[in-house]
Amino acid sequence: MEGSSKKMKVLFVEDEVNIAFLYARAFEQDNFSILNAYTGEEGLIMAKNEKPDFILLDIMLPGINGLDVLKELKSSPSTMNIPVILLTNLSDDTTIKEGFAREAAGYVIKSFHSTKQIIEEVKTILKLP
Repeated sequence: MEGSSKKMKVLFVEDEVNIAFLYARAFEQDNFSILNAYTGEEGLIMAKNEKPDFILLDIMLPGINGLDVLKELKSSPSTMNIPVILLTNLSDDTTIKEGFAREAAGYVIKSFHSTKQIIEEVKTILKLP
């Protein structure tokens, strides 16, 4: 992703500002362009308006939770093809299965990975160099 290649645009939907900042900074250092949304509703609006290359979506959000945001994104023609990776601390099988049933591209448990590992996991899921 050097030279004239455009930076991939990632939308983080994360209600904890400090966590959002931490991930945004790490992804920016890895040459990604960052958008932040702090509620599910805001994430839906930004996804439709900004058309990010992919979305990192927390599940535990105020208002609309991440699984419902995912369902809405995948049912809308304007956002259905945007890969969504759930980035959460919920690690129970039921939630993970629900995420994939709603067409998540991946599921990453925050507390099990460093920010560097999360970036590598995202690149693997999205088949990026």
